[in-house]
Amino acid sequence: MLLINRHPDHGAKLETIDAETLGLEAAAEVERFLKHRDGHRETPLVSLDQLARELGVGSIQMKDEGHRLGLGSFKALGGSYAVIRLVLEEAARQFGRDVDVTELLSPEVRAIARRITVSCATDGNHGRSVAQGAQLVGANCAIFVHSGVSNERIAAIARFGAQMIRVDGNYDDSVEEATSAAQQNGWLTVSDTSWPGYERIPGFVMQGYTALLSEAVRQMPTRPTHVFIQAGVGGIAAALAAYFSLAYGDERPFLTVVDPSRAACLYETAKAGEIVKVDHASSTMMAMLECYEPSLVAWRILSRVADAFMTVEDEDAIDVMQRLANPLPGDPAVVSGESGGVGLAALIKVAHDAELRTKLKLGPDSCVFLINTEGATDPDVYKQLVGLTPEEVASRNR
Repeated sequence: MLLINRHPDHGAKLETIDAETLGLEAAAEVERFLKHRDGHRETPLVSLDQLARELGVGSIQMKDEGHRLGLGSFKALGGSYAVIRLVLEEAARQFGRDVDVTELLSPEVRAIARRITVSCATDGNHGRSVAQGAQLVGANCAIFVHSGVSNERIAAIARFGAQMIRVDGNYDDSVEEATSAAQQNGWLTVSDTSWPGYERIPGFVMQGYTALLSEAVRQMPTRPTHVFIQAGVGGIAAALAAYFSLAYGDERPFLTVVDPSRAACLYETAKAGEIVKVDHASSTMMAMLECYEPSLVAWRILSRVADAFMTVEDEDAIDVMQRLANPLPGDPAVVSGESGGVGLAALIKVAHDAELRTKLKLGPDSCVFLINTEGATDPDVYKQLVGLTPEEVASRNR
């Protein structure tokens, strides 16, 4: 259930490319890009003071990405940012000069974008971001979805004008199909996972996530001592690990990476000391985290910076959705989807186990940082699991 990181690289410096891609200067550039996006605003940092008292920690600060750019997920920052970067790069190549984001919607750049097709595989949130980015710049878009993606999530992607392509199997199968189709058709693959020979574009996707981290650092009243962050292929966990290690240096928080027990690819990779592709048995309801092989770049970073790896069960994730929707008196209600509160689920498990608390040095003075990575990205599933609509939960804060 919990594994302390014993990898030989643990504590080593980030590779130069990762420090440059996910550092403070890169994050500032992402935020500059965001100023040119309609509907952009910083997402809130909420304090769960009463829950912190119940769990015996000093504070719990949760960055709520359910409000991000109308897509309800942190992934709104990644795929669309990568699409924008790629279109600007192609324009620069054709014009023979640098092309800034301020020129993105110019007729000349849009004419170039119309000749580009971007594609990816998705569980839902990343595909929405890529499709939104393509619509923004005027590019074409093809999105591959596996059999476990709900009709609600497929419709949410299709409304951005993307061509939807269904694939039998799981997420990893859809990644293979999307990559093959892109090679055959000359499309640009905008994936949130990486593999040998394919790191640069996933690096852009992860770079997009750093904006939420620079926001959080500005918003937090105190430096966090502990972070519990959920992982699928590891993109957001690695982006956080790299950014916080650079922002806080030797005072960086103790970082625990959390997997669903039914798709524990990072936990098993940490256990083996090298990248492992886990078997697909029964699916997890944590749909956005159902990935069976880590991203190469993510593991390279997490092997150095993550301090522990652990797993949680489906019922733990459901319990957190319900807890956040029905908070203790004095705490705000938070709309959190099936994968959104998994970091909190891990904190609760650790807080209730004396041995685990000792291993992680979690105590009454600990300041815990979490990310609600998604809101109710499938409202029907949310109501089924929580018993309330997202609107009913949100109204509790008015």
